[in-house]
Amino acid sequence: MKKVTVEEAVGLSLGHDITAIIPGKKKYRAFRRGHVITAMDVEKLRDLGKEHIYIWDDKEQCIHEDEGALRLAMAASGNGIAISEPNQGRVNLRAECDGLLKVQVSQLHWLNNIDDIIFATLHNNQAVVQGQVVAGTRVVPLAIDCNLLTEAENLASNPMPLITVKPYKSLWVGVVTTGSEVNSGRIKDGFAHILRRKINAFGGRWMGQSIVPDKAELIANEIHNFIAEGADMILVTGGMSVDADDATPNAISSSGAQIVFHGAPVLPGSHFMMAYMGHVAICGVPGGALFNRVTTLDLILPRIFAGERISRADIVSLGHGGLCRECKVCHFPVCPFGKSAPF
Repeated sequence: MKKVTVEEAVGLSLGHDITAIIPGKKKYRAFRRGHVITAMDVEKLRDLGKEHIYIWDDKEQCIHEDEGALRLAMAASGNGIAISEPNQGRVNLRAECDGLLKVQVSQLHWLNNIDDIIFATLHNNQAVVQGQVVAGTRVVPLAIDCNLLTEAENLASNPMPLITVKPYKSLWVGVVTTGSEVNSGRIKDGFAHILRRKINAFGGRWMGQSIVPDKAELIANEIHNFIAEGADMILVTGGMSVDADDATPNAISSSGAQIVFHGAPVLPGSHFMMAYMGHVAICGVPGGALFNRVTTLDLILPRIFAGERISRADIVSLGHGGLCRECKVCHFPVCPFGKSAPF
């Protein structure tokens, strides 16, 4: 960049965007890169605190901030990511579909350790919607050394793209509700409409609900019935605590499912159980899901619908960030709950 006074710049092409800020109201691009400075612009530039501006002096070893940010965004983007045009040196990355945001956190740390560039993202494993900004990048100076930019591109793209969005799969979901009091009709079931709403958010397909007494063999039989009918996921509700009559954990175990974890380090939702029978995900959902808006289930569902298989390490990692603030007005998923897991 060649630095010149605003008077000397008349007739020359501006080498960078110039931003105007109205405190507490807005920030906007007052002059666009490439704008040819006129005599009428001189006072406007001074009003913005500019006595000097930079004119692009093309040199092979330097890359302009706009081109650098665009190249970095392209290198970092995997499936499900759309890239904006540069604006004031920044490029936004947006979700092309509803899905699960995947950020390679270690790569991100290495990338941000390089001088002269920044890359900011939303949290890993977050549910995002089509069009949502999920990351942003920019080159800090007006120009960056081409070798430094190449190093950043390599880190952003290897061993895999830094950021992707995995679309949800339309899974068939069956619900087994346990409890002798519900099965007998003494208590009305409250799980069905709550769970139906949750799975609809991910495009899940409702297979139906079976209500059975607190007997392990009956619960296990219903799990097998749903699997025989083609279920991709089974939610087993109720009977997940340590009461003597609660048979659900034993029923899931005796069904032949592989137990991943029982007792998640998340509050609320600590009695959650994760298991698999082949490819079918089986979730033991504790009663807290009836009165808590978000629990362990809400942290796990986006990943299951994105086609991921939940591991023990995934559950363990939820402990950091797994304490819900129980705010009077819930803003989940735009809150810290469950967001610090590095996996």
